Amino acid sequence: MKSMTGYGEASSQIRGTRVTVQVRSLNHRHLDLQLRAPREYLSFEEEIRKVIRHKISRGRLDVFISRSPAKGQGRRLALDEDLLGEYLTTVRQAKKKYQLSGDLNVSLLYRVPDLLQVREVEVNAAAEREGVFKILDHALTQLERSREREGRQLKLDMQSQIRQLKRISILLESRASEIGSRLQKPVLTAKDRDISPRTDRESSEATNWVLKGDINEEVVRLKSHVEALSGVLAEKTPVGKKVDFILQEVQRELNTISSKVPHLSVVQLVLEGKERVEKIREQTQNIE
Repeated sequence: MKSMTGYGEASSQIRGTRVTVQVRSLNHRHLDLQLRAPREYLSFEEEIRKVIRHKISRGRLDVFISRSPAKGQGRRLALDEDLLGEYLTTVRQAKKKYQLSGDLNVSLLYRVPDLLQVREVEVNAAAEREGVFKILDHALTQLERSREREGRQLKLDMQSQIRQLKRISILLESRASEIGSRLQKPVLTAKDRDISPRTDRESSEATNWVLKGDINEEVVRLKSHVEALSGVLAEKTPVGKKVDFILQEVQRELNTISSKVPHLSVVQLVLEGKERVEKIREQTQNIE
């Protein structure tokens, strides 16, 4: 079992560039992936998304990928040789035509506008691609370990609540047997003692009350659902949606039991059961 909250980070040097991947996950009913990557990686951004979806099935996922070239690696000083050639040609022609004196020197390089330019180094994204996916895989692994650690704590708490539900189911089973005997006894006694025969309406009402008070089927289903919860928690695949569905069934059986037998002892057990269900449901919002 894995929690939906966690954090993972990995960083490495790729061809003189530091690439860092940070992944943060939060609770969400479905997979909500928010990816922020450098524009240089736009060509394989969809592949990055596929890798993430393959490993994470549920939760809000914020993925940040950044790249920072090493000092002096990101920019280059470039000389516009064509522009320099035009300047030199024009100056020589002017000297000859107007008989000017003086020599040209390197001071021209920084005096002439736009002759020297600082340019960004062109990024070879294809050469960084393999390294980026390795860093991403490492970050996702760190995230999974974080989610598993928290998932183990959530599982222990949910198992504790399920044990209480089992106890409540057993007590309800005992109450069902006692109440069933009490409901049927007056009807049988009246028949055995040949008391004045009931009218059809009276007999129908008595029968309906006995049937309404019979909660054996509901208790059997309740115990079955609680056992199913225990089994689901042992699965290796994401179980959040399965647990949520089974909890709905448990809630339905508890509601039916309390409506059929509004006895104080039964109602108290049902209320405690609902409280346990709600606690499990709260934890279910946090698991994948």
